[in-house]
Amino acid sequence: MYKRIIRPVLFCLNPETAHILSLKALGLFGKLPLGRSILKLFFKRKPKNLERELFGLKFPHPVGLAAGLDKNGDYYNDLATLGFSFIEIGSLTPKPQDGNPRPRVFRLVRDKAIINRMGINNKGIRYAIERIRKDKPNVIIAASIAKNTTSKLEDEIIHDYTECFSLMYDFVDMFTVNVSCPNVVGLQGLQDLSYLSDLLDPLLDLRRCYETYKPILIKLSPDINDGQLYEILSWCMLYGIDGIVATNTTRSRDNLKASDSRIQAIGNGGLSGAPLFEKSLSMVKKINAFTKGRLPVIGVGGIMTPQQAQQMLDAGASLVEIYTGFIYNGPGFVNKIIKYLSNEKR
Repeated sequence: MYKRIIRPVLFCLNPETAHILSLKALGLFGKLPLGRSILKLFFKRKPKNLERELFGLKFPHPVGLAAGLDKNGDYYNDLATLGFSFIEIGSLTPKPQDGNPRPRVFRLVRDKAIINRMGINNKGIRYAIERIRKDKPNVIIAASIAKNTTSKLEDEIIHDYTECFSLMYDFVDMFTVNVSCPNVVGLQGLQDLSYLSDLLDPLLDLRRCYETYKPILIKLSPDINDGQLYEILSWCMLYGIDGIVATNTTRSRDNLKASDSRIQAIGNGGLSGAPLFEKSLSMVKKINAFTKGRLPVIGVGGIMTPQQAQQMLDAGASLVEIYTGFIYNGPGFVNKIIKYLSNEKR
């Protein structure tokens, strides 16, 4: 029903408008008597053979939601009813920010892809904390944290990340440090090891002040070269980073079915969806081989079928996340992946 009726209607709308309306509809349905219970009945599965423990957390299965869909932590419990094992909210910044001017999201339907240059629009870390206070999560929550666009100097950038980290620490289960969004000026430059170590050292020091250990992962770009990747991985293993999220969106426009004129008209932005899969899969394989499986990886990027989720896990990912595949395949996509993985494990 989703692909034949609901998706065609949504795809007639501006992508950002469709995104907002879909989440609001999900939230409203969840507020109905037994609304969330009905959704759980249709979509939520917990096959015992897919349970796994990672970072000291117990995941019912390996399929989570990538950052960017629930930017402010407004819908994590509603989204959890669709079957996700964990939800990554954000990215969140210390101060609210509007992001880039609209239009800033574009579909490439023939490619099963999306290009966005949202610019990490969000209501700020304190808003998300208040949401979590009011609606206790029924699912594992990861917070993706980032700097404000207006923060340019190194001291300002470090302060942004440490502020987000310290304020949110008691409210989520794990953190993803976003240093790779292609839509914020200067953010990808933080993947240079000299900057990255200066940024992460204070977070690692702060974590020692808390009684409860919360895992810290780094989200990397699929566009960095192998030398830079291996340098980052060596540092991560040496200094106690818990894992890698591979990958963020890509600036590449290689091998797209969309016309050159269409691509040029869209302009800048990070591409997600089917064309990203091979790049993300390759990075997961490289990370797993270089670290010999000692550094957990969350594989994300272009997973559009249950078989591709299995490929990510076979490549060495401990968990996977979906986003664009969820947009194109609909709310039943998580359940389809879980059924497939469960049958493969038998």
